Amino acid sequence: MTLKTVLLTLIEMSPTPTPTGIDTGGLADFLRAFFAPLFLVVVSVVALFFLFTREITRFVQFLILAVAIGVIFYVPNIIEVTAKAIAGALGIQ
Repeated sequence: MTLKTVLLTLIEMSPTPTPTGIDTGGLADFLRAFFAPLFLVVVSVVALFFLFTREITRFVQFLILAVAIGVIFYVPNIIEVTAKAIAGALGIQ
């Protein structure tokens, strides 16, 4: 009984192995938090330029493109979901 207790205590006290490699768990969130405000600033400046020069057609084209790119920045896992949907439509599993 005492030997069992000693062994269990030693097992509990043994250090757990540390994972090797780079932890990329929060990488997507970090990049989204870093580039999303920068993206909004660039979109705002370019949109104002198109509005002040009264190029409405280019403004609308730019707005549609900016919304499409903004969805990629702000919607989590959109690339993964889209890739799975395309693969499913093509019959690839």
